[in-house]
Amino acid sequence: MAAGTSRKIYAASARSHTRRANKSSGLTLPSGFFPAVLLLLLAGLVAWGYQAIQPPPPKICGSSDGPPVTASRIQLRDGRHLAYQERGVSKDVAKIKVVFIHGFDVCRLDDVIATYTSPELVEELGIYFVSYDRPGYGESDPHPSRTVKSQALDIEELADQLGLGTKFYLIGYSLGGQIGWGCLKYIPHRLAGVTLLTPASNYWWPGFPSNLSTEALYKQPTCDYWSLRVAHYVPWLTHWWNTQNWFPSLGATRPHVLCREEREVMAKLIAKGASHREYVRPQGRYESLHRDLNLGFGTWEFDPVEMENPFTGEEVYVHLWQGDEDTLVPATLQRYIAERHSSWIRYHELTGSGHYFPHVDGMADTIVKTMVNGKQ
Repeated sequence: MAAGTSRKIYAASARSHTRRANKSSGLTLPSGFFPAVLLLLLAGLVAWGYQAIQPPPPKICGSSDGPPVTASRIQLRDGRHLAYQERGVSKDVAKIKVVFIHGFDVCRLDDVIATYTSPELVEELGIYFVSYDRPGYGESDPHPSRTVKSQALDIEELADQLGLGTKFYLIGYSLGGQIGWGCLKYIPHRLAGVTLLTPASNYWWPGFPSNLSTEALYKQPTCDYWSLRVAHYVPWLTHWWNTQNWFPSLGATRPHVLCREEREVMAKLIAKGASHREYVRPQGRYESLHRDLNLGFGTWEFDPVEMENPFTGEEVYVHLWQGDEDTLVPATLQRYIAERHSSWIRYHELTGSGHYFPHVDGMADTIVKTMVNGKQ
């Protein structure tokens, strides 16, 4: 019988075999696993980003989940409603009929001229005032496809339905004053006179010298500077930009950016409890404030800086009022426009005044008298 063969297995050899066995039994990921995970993560990020920039749907006044209708309203030809408020003498006996266009983040209740014009002057001149909520503000229906022209036509239809006659006066304040340029372009035949109170200028109107408009834009607070640029270049980001908390967003009414007169006026208004804030955006910030920014500082279909006189052959003038210390609307751009259109614009610059000069005692009477009687 053959002798058996004995083999010695050393510890190092045993460990080596064990390591090889363990290594071969590990988990092997399928080819393309990591690219697939990255793709899923990217898709999730895109979906999250898309949801983040989507504005919420408006809460339409009078709808089942919207605010109640409390204001007087008309229905426009396209089915939308405009809410309005009448003040002054009855329009049936009025000699002067005035449509007031409110500014940014206010509503029909903030008709500063009707509020501060003395009752004696209103009776003496026979003035009727009507102010209205611009689309998306207050109790006026939103208008997702609104344009500069559509806003002018809204005013014309409001005047027709209220029976204001063939011609009426127009007063626009701040961003509402900017809409006055659209009325001068599209419905000049309906205007007996126009008063623009520190109307907001679009820094991207091509008629402005680039150095002038760029310098004016850079003087805005950083938060406003970027909000306006977003509204102009990437309007689909306006809602997200002005609701996120990562970067400073629009803050045009922060006290530290106001001049002395503006701070004094603001303090007076706060003391009087004159704010109508709860009536301004019941349908949402997007349909009121953010669409306002996109239209006001987007690309316009015409350039007010290059406009020709819309009142050729008529005794109708535009009165443009501006405070030289206005920290919200730069006086430099108003001066340029007024100089370009000196044949039909009467420019009134107020020394030491800011954006809220119409609230100063006696100013409303001066503005109304100039609108009605002042040609020079």
